[in-house]
Amino acid sequence: MAEEVKKGIESVEGVEAVIYQVPEILPAEVLEKMHAPAKANYPIITAANLTEADGFVFGFPTRFGMMCSQMKAFFDSTGQLWQSGALHGKPASLFTSSGCQGGGQETTIMTAVSQLAHHGMIYVPTGFAAGAGMFNVETARGGSAWGAGTLAGPTGGRQPSEIELTQAKVQGTLIANVAKKLKA
Repeated sequence: MAEEVKKGIESVEGVEAVIYQVPEILPAEVLEKMHAPAKANYPIITAANLTEADGFVFGFPTRFGMMCSQMKAFFDSTGQLWQSGALHGKPASLFTSSGCQGGGQETTIMTAVSQLAHHGMIYVPTGFAAGAGMFNVETARGGSAWGAGTLAGPTGGRQPSEIELTQAKVQGTLIANVAKKLKA
């Protein structure tokens, strides 16, 4: 999903994207029991990296209708940025994944918006910009007007569908256009 968001961002002239991952805070045995996939080879982000960007798309799995603990711990590390207002006015969007339909994707994004609000960031939802696939009720899919999403399945083995990947790419294009306009 993150790679598709990046493609959408980089489809906007003059805009580039960097994919980071947050630090892992859970022990290996817990991650194994959760069927967590192996970590991708992306750099680990620090709070200081956020000041370098003109906009953000944060992606994370849902855990009981909220962001995962790793992402929450990362946001908790941004207190100095919050206090200084360093992220105020920057656009941000959110995407997620869940183990099943009804797995809390919308509530995960809704509860994560509070992180953005405290920083004074501008939340950019996707709406239904991804088109007809958003109205497809014949095929299981994640995502909503709040942001792109995928159904990872109970063991995390399901790969995003074309509809879900389209949502992610459209989301990237939307946030890139907003960030570019705000920076101009």
